[in-house]
Amino acid sequence: MNRLAPDKADARFIRRVIILIVLIAVTAALYRAGNLLILAFGSMLGAIVIHAVADLYRDHLGASKKLGLTLGYVTVLGVIGFLVWLFGVEFRQQVNVLVTRLPFLIDQFAGWASQSPVGAKIVDAVRQAYAGSRAAQDVGGLVEGGGEFVLNCLLLLIGALFFAGDPKVYERGFLLLMPPSKRAAIEDALFDVGSTLRLWLRSSLILMTSMGVLIGLGLWISGVPSAAALGLLAGLSEFIPYVGPTAAMVPALGLAATQGTGPVLGALATYAVVRLVQTNFITPYVQQRVIAIPPAITVFAIIGIGIVFGLFGLFFSAALLVVIFTLVRSLYLREVLGEDIPRADHATLLAPSEKTDTPA
Repeated sequence: MNRLAPDKADARFIRRVIILIVLIAVTAALYRAGNLLILAFGSMLGAIVIHAVADLYRDHLGASKKLGLTLGYVTVLGVIGFLVWLFGVEFRQQVNVLVTRLPFLIDQFAGWASQSPVGAKIVDAVRQAYAGSRAAQDVGGLVEGGGEFVLNCLLLLIGALFFAGDPKVYERGFLLLMPPSKRAAIEDALFDVGSTLRLWLRSSLILMTSMGVLIGLGLWISGVPSAAALGLLAGLSEFIPYVGPTAAMVPALGLAATQGTGPVLGALATYAVVRLVQTNFITPYVQQRVIAIPPAITVFAIIGIGIVFGLFGLFFSAALLVVIFTLVRSLYLREVLGEDIPRADHATLLAPSEKTDTPA
């Protein structure tokens, strides 16, 4: 008998320490690969969009599964091409004006705010926070060379096309990596996430469209230059709740300031009225069937995700927050605490023998 061999308590402690070290190492590796992970998440989100469009063709036009998926591919690629054409051709002059004047307008606004002691401290704090953030580093990289940004967008698009081609392969592979006793619960959670993301994407599209149209019309009536491009920018910014629309308002106010006091007041009134209508009438009606996340949690989570994952993380932060919130409800509240939370209807991915790892 080896008297120096660890007893059961020591062995259990050593095993837990090793598991903790492995978890820390995996977390560190995931953090280092943050850009790759957020691109993979964006690709999965794109695949969900493609399948949602394909389902529309199958449900309303009676298309076959293969034809619906093909039409989903064509539709999504067509929308992307249309947006590129809008910004690159139709709104090219307006976008050039916006991009050319934006740095000067930001400096001008900072100079105006710095006239007061409180404003100067706020400007300095914002500059220091921005300079030290990962999002700022990503934006600086985009300014130095747009090639990396375009490459990331292409990787995201290609990944979405591959994920959409046969998503069950990736879902089954992920489930087979899980402990057999946990596979059924995790499978239910995955389908809960997919169902919630579809509803969230549908509601986001409605909110983005209404925001872009209303802002564009209001700015055009107010005499603000590049009203169409600013309206489209405001609509796209709605994809990032709270933070995005606020950031999109800055260039609109800056361009309005070049035209005089009237356009500035008109732009302020436009954003105030549209935000009031959007928050109190459109958003509650559209998102009544979607997961409700408290605004304070949404704001701080979006900022935190942007700091950790950078520019692309900021863009997909709202969707990532929806995923995290849904997983907490499905895995912790329902499976651990036993709360009565309904499951999304779905066809099982794994056979009973695969779920339990026992003979059928």
